[in-house]
Amino acid sequence: MARQPVEPPAETEEPEATREEEVTPFSSPLSGKRIGIIGAGAMGGALCRGLVLAGAAPADLVVLYDPHLAHTQALQQQLGVKIAKTAVLIAKHCDIVLLCIKPLNIVPVLTEIRESLLREDKTKPLPLVISIAAGIRLATLEAHLPDNLPVIRAMPNTPAQVGKGAAAYCPGTHVEQEHLDAADAIFSSVGVAVTVPESLMDAVTALSGSGPAYIYLVIEALVDGGVKVGLPRDIAYKLAAQTVLGSAQMVIETGLHPAQLRDMVTTPAGTTIAAISALEHSGLRAALIDAVEKAAQRAHELD
Repeated sequence: MARQPVEPPAETEEPEATREEEVTPFSSPLSGKRIGIIGAGAMGGALCRGLVLAGAAPADLVVLYDPHLAHTQALQQQLGVKIAKTAVLIAKHCDIVLLCIKPLNIVPVLTEIRESLLREDKTKPLPLVISIAAGIRLATLEAHLPDNLPVIRAMPNTPAQVGKGAAAYCPGTHVEQEHLDAADAIFSSVGVAVTVPESLMDAVTALSGSGPAYIYLVIEALVDGGVKVGLPRDIAYKLAAQTVLGSAQMVIETGLHPAQLRDMVTTPAGTTIAAISALEHSGLRAALIDAVEKAAQRAHELD
């Protein structure tokens, strides 16, 4: 029997523009959520741009507050996001509250917004609070917030400003899978994101949180080395930065151990093995390991 032709669905059943999976791969966990960002500095601004430009959230559902109005106005002009006059308004009206503020300001801000995070309609879910304040533990966050509020502690890093960030986050006592999915969508919009237990957050802070500074120091040293052997400084900067970028991308894309990739560059009696011998003699490997260890110790002391 011949198959009868099927009438196409009417436009009113499912307009093309409403199919979220065709708009963005990040939209589902944050669909319909109003996202408030308290603190629109470097990291708050980066997350704001990532959310909108990666399509994780529409601009009209992203609301900013920062006491420095110039920060929020610049993002509003660039992206079309909204501005709140106070942090309390963010807490009162948003489904997700991102605290992108310095550790020393975290307790005063939590105290300020605490009551506004409660909902008069008890059938409505409490908002999710995500803090990126370095070293401030979940116990401290939860102690200054209403009971049963879902709280996530996160540590992104500054390359989020160019969409190449690395973030880790850990759940508080009342966090459900939907909250973790929302956090993953937020931080994945500016790079990669992983979930870890809180016991590893100091290590995350020391490795990826502070890590860009270590790499900038390496780039600076490579540039000085290039200048020492005759390269113009502008050319040395371009070559050094691209070399670091390309090397990191090879680790990510090939999945090979860094030692395997190093061996691919290292020929017998060649220039690279002579350089590696000098680096080992100078203690580069031990210096970087010590740096991560010291940073982790300092992160542990912050709370």
